[in-house]
Formats: sequence, C-alpha cells, structure tokens
Amino acid sequence: MLLSRALLRRHTVLPGFDLALGFALLYLSLIVLIPLSAAFLRTFALTWPEFVEATTTPRVLASYRLTFGASLLAALLNAVFGLVTAWVLLRYRFPFKRLVDALVDLPFALPTAVAGIALTAIWAENGWLGRWLPFKVSFTPLGVWVALVFIGLPFVVRTLQPVLEDIDRELEEAAATLGASRRQTFVKVILPILTPALLTGFALAFARALGEYGSVIFIAGNMPMVSEITPLLIITKLEQYDYAGATAIAVVMLVAAFALLLLINLLQAWSRKRQGGL
Repeated sequence: MLLSRALLRRHTVLPGFDLALGFALLYLSLIVLIPLSAAFLRTFALTWPEFVEATTTPRVLASYRLTFGASLLAALLNAVFGLVTAWVLLRYRFPFKRLVDALVDLPFALPTAVAGIALTAIWAENGWLGRWLPFKVSFTPLGVWVALVFIGLPFVVRTLQPVLEDIDRELEEAAATLGASRRQTFVKVILPILTPALLTGFALAFARALGEYGSVIFIAGNMPMVSEITPLLIITKLEQYDYAGATAIAVVMLVAAFALLLLINLLQAWSRKRQGGL
C-alpha cells in the first residue's frame, strides 16, 4: 500500500502539492491581492476623520443606497426567474430551445456599453417598451435596476443547470408514489438540493451587479443623490484627481461586498451540512 501511494504521488498529472500551491498563491497575489492591497495603502494617506468624511457625505450615502439596494433587488429577482428559466430549459422541449439557451449567455458576450445603449433605447419614453408605460424607466433608479437584472440573469441560470441535470428523476417519482403533490415534491425534495447552487448564483449575480458600470451609466441618468451609482462616483473622484477619496469609497464597497459574500458562503456551508445530515 505504501508503495502504491508513492507511485501515485510520483505519477500524478499535475505537479506536486507544494509547487501547485506556490503557483496558485503567486497567481492569486498578482491578479487579486496586490491590486486590492494598493487600494488599502492609498487609503492610509487619509486620517480616520478624513476617511469617515470622504465615505459618509450625503452624496456618497445616496450612491450606496442605490447601488446595494438595486443590486440586491436585481439578484433576488434573478434568483427566482433564473430558477424558472433553468428548469424550463432542462425539463421541457419546445421550438427554438437552443436559441433561447444561447440568448441566456447574451449578457456575457455583449459589451456592457452596447447593452446600456440598447436598454436605454428600449425603455426610453419613446422606446419600444417605454412608450407603453405610465412611468419612466430610463434615467431613473428603476433603469439602474433593469440594467442590473439584465447582466445578472446568466449567473443564476448557468449555476443551476448542472445541479438540475444531476438530480435523479427517481426522487420525484418516489415522492409522487408516497402521495406528495407537485408542490410538495418541489419544496421538500428538489428545492433543498438546489439551495446551495441557488445561493451561489444569487451571490454571483449580486457581486456582478455591485461592480457594474458600463451598462448602467447610459440608462441611469447619473443624477447626484438620485440615480448616481457608486462606481460612477469613484470614476468622478478619479477625474477630479481625488485619488484618496476614490480609494476610500472603493474600500468601503470592497469590505461590504466581501462581508456579504462571506455571509452567503456561510449560508451555503450550513445548507450543505444540513442537507448531508438529512
């Protein structure tokens, strides 16, 4: 047995653990840790009162509320309709199914500026859809939410599809045999299996929405205190050569996003543990 383990270590396809770990940490440091640490270091040029003042002005707080609020609402909507979309694509056959499946990935491939211009034209007061609405969408906070829904849907659908494919149909048949209704089968059998993947898709859509810029600035109107998102405010600070103020706001966004993603990861771990104990 010891000989077989030694041969397995010697003939692994990937390099040894130490070398692979070193490459992974080096790559992670160059791509993620060093840029993020630069933002923190730049912020250290501010004193604590200056940092608080830069990150809590009424204009900045208004951008926080819009960015986090619209991102949360968009991710919640995408979690619901992303589940429905993934279910339909996997469980039903209908004409042009492959075309619909390809359209799900359109927000991935479409440049964000092009998406923003298209959404603005569609939802404007004289647009294809906007002309029929009794309220404005483009150049309002509602337009921000529409853009964030558009770019976040694929994350939920593509996260759920592999899990749905792996669900054994016999589980549903067994539940039906025991007298469970369709609703009971979905809520008590299928949904617990999908919960970790659903939380992952929600987290990805939420994180993507927090940092979205290109598709939002065209449809938002960018009015301070009304429809100005935090990424745009950071760009505005940079254009004004207020680098310390820009990085201070960026650090707040980074810490808040990390805390929320950590909470969602903890919920995922709890869900998997609970599912494994059942």
